[in-house]
Amino acid sequence: MPSQPHRFPPCPIRGVRVLHQKQNCAPQFALIVVDFEPAEAEGVAFEVAEGLTVEYEPAEELPRFFAAAAAGIEEHLSLPEHGVVAAARVVLRQARADAFGSSELAFRIAGCLAAREALARTARAESCEAQP
Repeated sequence: MPSQPHRFPPCPIRGVRVLHQKQNCAPQFALIVVDFEPAEAEGVAFEVAEGLTVEYEPAEELPRFFAAAAAGIEEHLSLPEHGVVAAARVVLRQARADAFGSSELAFRIAGCLAAREALARTARAESCEAQP
């Protein structure tokens, strides 16, 4: 009988920093710092930290970038090969965008990379006390 999937995250994972930067004819740039916290309900609840400011024009694109990061996180955590049930509150603490390379795609990739890093930190840690 297969074992039950683990709940993710088992404890808070703070300061997951991801810089996604690709330089070619279609450059990409996104920098995010997120915290993963355990939640009661299954799923991923994404929120932007109160008072977060990002210097970027046009500013009305930022909510789309943040939504793309959230989608990337949720997408990566829902992959069956991870064997986890996401029950996470994810808080965007910092972000940086660049007028030349930032896009929804760049932020979606950054979100996927942040989830990957958080899963890797959990796998490396022996207990929640070992989390930075």
